Amino acid sequence: MPNIPPPFTAPYAPDDAAIAARLLPAAHLSPPQDTRVDRNATRLIEAIRKRDDRLGGVEDMLREFALSTKEGLALMVLAEALLRVPDAHTADQFIEDKLGEGDFIHHETKSTAFLVNASAWALGLSARVIQPGETPDGTIGRLVKRLGAPAVRTATRQAMRLMGNHFVLGETIEQALERARPRSGQKPRYSFDMLGEGARTAADAKRYYDAYASAIETIGRAAGAHPLPDRPGISVKLSALHPRFEAISHARVMAELVPQLLDLARRAKAHDLNFTVDAEEADRLELSLDVIAATLADASLKGWDGFGLAIQAYQKRASAVIDYVDALARAHDRKLMVRLVKGAYWDTEIKRAQERGLDGYPVFTRKPMTDLNYVACAQKLLALRPRIFPQFATHNALTVATALELAGNSGGFEFQRLHGMGEALYEQLANDHPGIAYRTYAPVGSHRDLLAYLVRRLLENGANSSFVAQAADYRVPVQALLKRPADLIARPDQAHHARIPLPGDLFAPERRNSRGVEFGERAALDRLLADIKLEAPDLKPLADATPDQANAAVSAARAGFAAWSRTPAAVRAAALEQAAHLLESRGAHFIALLQREGGKTLDDALSELREATDFCRYYAAQGRRLFGSEAAMPGPTGESNTLAMRGRGVFVAISPWNFPLAIFLGQVTAALMAGNSVVAKPAEQTPRIAREAVALLHEAGIPKSALHLVTGDGRLGAVLTAHPDIAGVVFTGSTEVARAINRTLAAKDGPIVPLIAETGGINAMIADATALPEQVADDVVTSAFRSAGQRCSALRLLFVQEDVADRTIEMIAGAARELKIGDPTDVATHVGPVIDDEAKQRLDAHIVRMKKEARLHFAGAAPKGCFVAPHIFELKDAGELTEEVFGPVLHVVRYPAEKLERVLQGIERTGYGLTLGVHSRIDDTVEAIVDRVQVGNIYVNRNMIGAVVGVQPFGGNGLSGTGPKAGGPHYLARFATEQTVTINTAAAGGNAALLAGEE
Repeated sequence: MPNIPPPFTAPYAPDDAAIAARLLPAAHLSPPQDTRVDRNATRLIEAIRKRDDRLGGVEDMLREFALSTKEGLALMVLAEALLRVPDAHTADQFIEDKLGEGDFIHHETKSTAFLVNASAWALGLSARVIQPGETPDGTIGRLVKRLGAPAVRTATRQAMRLMGNHFVLGETIEQALERARPRSGQKPRYSFDMLGEGARTAADAKRYYDAYASAIETIGRAAGAHPLPDRPGISVKLSALHPRFEAISHARVMAELVPQLLDLARRAKAHDLNFTVDAEEADRLELSLDVIAATLADASLKGWDGFGLAIQAYQKRASAVIDYVDALARAHDRKLMVRLVKGAYWDTEIKRAQERGLDGYPVFTRKPMTDLNYVACAQKLLALRPRIFPQFATHNALTVATALELAGNSGGFEFQRLHGMGEALYEQLANDHPGIAYRTYAPVGSHRDLLAYLVRRLLENGANSSFVAQAADYRVPVQALLKRPADLIARPDQAHHARIPLPGDLFAPERRNSRGVEFGERAALDRLLADIKLEAPDLKPLADATPDQANAAVSAARAGFAAWSRTPAAVRAAALEQAAHLLESRGAHFIALLQREGGKTLDDALSELREATDFCRYYAAQGRRLFGSEAAMPGPTGESNTLAMRGRGVFVAISPWNFPLAIFLGQVTAALMAGNSVVAKPAEQTPRIAREAVALLHEAGIPKSALHLVTGDGRLGAVLTAHPDIAGVVFTGSTEVARAINRTLAAKDGPIVPLIAETGGINAMIADATALPEQVADDVVTSAFRSAGQRCSALRLLFVQEDVADRTIEMIAGAARELKIGDPTDVATHVGPVIDDEAKQRLDAHIVRMKKEARLHFAGAAPKGCFVAPHIFELKDAGELTEEVFGPVLHVVRYPAEKLERVLQGIERTGYGLTLGVHSRIDDTVEAIVDRVQVGNIYVNRNMIGAVVGVQPFGGNGLSGTGPKAGGPHYLARFATEQTVTINTAAAGGNAALLAGEE
């Protein structure tokens, strides 16, 4: 039996300094080696700068349109979206929006590279029509202006297609093979990459699988008789082969994807091709390696040396992955190919780690650390020859020269470049080192699929710090490009980027970010699941309070108000911060309770725990600022004027069942931080979570006299809000109940007290033809169906431009079909139950009505129990949806591009204004919508749920609430009163301070 290594595991986000301390001592070459590296790298850089008479490539595009300029950014957005826009109206708007942002006119004819010059000419031509007054040549401007919008559209699309033709080897594998055919005497190596986004639907996955299988057969037939590694190859993307390629769907992925990957690998083996599995995001690394390991274990692949995978040097686990791959090669007695890349998702990885509240980053935050790690990984790979065949994918002349030096005179490796990039560098390399092989990584696919790929390449190489951008800039001295990564880092304490805080310090110094768990790290997920399994929440029924007990709670809270209101703000804040600490330390307990009583999936429960923690810390920090000291006011000499904020009295906090921990604690901690005593009434469906939260606050230092819990149904809420001694109500729930509370408060004699209400809404999203369909599908499915649609912010009504509606709706429906509905304690569940039978009956009745009155696009299958599956209905008019449907039901309306105004009017007519999503690449469209609609939270080109405390203050307008926004800087003030104190300091017979300053 082979000695099969256990599943891959390594610290997900280790400390940069510790890695630097390990890498730096081994990073320096001998003086003779350094001299040779400098000489080789200099020749390569000079070759890049000399070759300005060719077609042009990324280097030339970056030289002409740097991404630090408005033109560069506009070009990027145009390239990403224009060719997928089917209608003239939207295309014209989009072109005007982007070309109006920069000075494309004056880029024309600066470059001698044909690609750049032609693109600049077309863009400049269009810009003259968009901005005719800005061209110095008035005659040409007037002439071109007469051509009108169709000419602009044609010229700009042509510029985009020209770029596409340059960076894609062919729109089909047959075209690509024709272009890749070797000239006489040449023996080029190619690896073909079938372009496309990850699969969202089963149909997507099938289409990509068929494309890969067909391409392998076509490449194989044309491959000739050369042995490996002198044979062509293909790259496959695992996320393109499965619609739920994610850690929580591990069992499903292994069962469904491994057979498919194995079949493709067998096809590649039959033709003795190079078969490379592409690298993806960090949270998919362990899953990817599990799939690869299971595939490699199949005996049918024995005797084939073409299987390979890509490893990203910017990932801190890269070295550990190499060790694991080597262990697999040993265990199966195989030779494996390893493509070493820098990595292309850096910005995404940084943002994701911050959003998830991880302890650190899975990638390096400084580029020199990636370069340093790349060289270290290259050295390790070279030492593993011939069992491992290294493939160094780089356009960095210094990296190429260093790898050459480390490799010595022996072969057994190759370099790789992207088609459309690095031609000059690798032509020079081939001239200087004829025995060194390099392979061209060649994208194949339609221009529509090219877009995301092209933008990623531009982003990756267009940053001012990238070698490709600097090598193309004559102003950067060659010597500056020869600086070694080890010299740029110098010391371990310089390994981390000074301006990129650790995720936990994202909001420092004001507060800590709440701690999350990365589900893509097996060890972390297993620890969390084990801790949750040990918990046994007490779910015994709680007795409802009587009206007398509710009134007694108000009286007790009133008695406790004076002492609590006089407690220093710093002490109140410290209690809230201790509560946050206790929440995190007992996270598994609260997650288990949220899953069992609240029906939350693991992801939702963790997110809610984090939100509750953030509320505690945020209001503590805000409270220190607002209540920590009196504010001195300006005034005349001889008197002092101060303004202070104080608690109002007894606040009644009425919270909903859909966020039984986060909203409950958000309301209560805000009222307490402002110096009020509180009577909290949670939803009748989730009293145990509230009981545990109150006990935790008491343990954290909130006096029992200041915080009281009353459990029961809505009738108790009516008793509390009618009590004459309350000083305010904070409420989250339905608009109908908010109106009833408002009427109750208005009818009472005595002081007028505030109502802080956050209610629901018929939340809409608008998606035009410039939006990326895959992104729209992701965000719609998340916004409409996550938490079983039981969020105040959830998407209810999608407006999609009619020109792209069929494809968009089909993709959304296909993505919804892949969601797992069921037991919320199952880690693989995406959609859990609705809260109770009453909610299910209400939703089922709406679905029955919609099936009669609307067009059904998708109806999911729900298991027995309190479950409602996602449904998608198309309405003829938005007015058919007259009330909020609080569950996983999406309503879709098509709209003509020129009728956006009618869409906005329809949104306004609902009277609600909680959340709105906008998917568009047209800035003018986005700005017009933002300026027009009265909506509390607007989300652009992302999902529209999950507002983060202190980042996206949450609350609506109109029928959706009173404001101020929860989790925002103005929230606490509404819980307080203001007191001005004026003291005549001269009352005793003179102004001593003024007299003391007399000259």
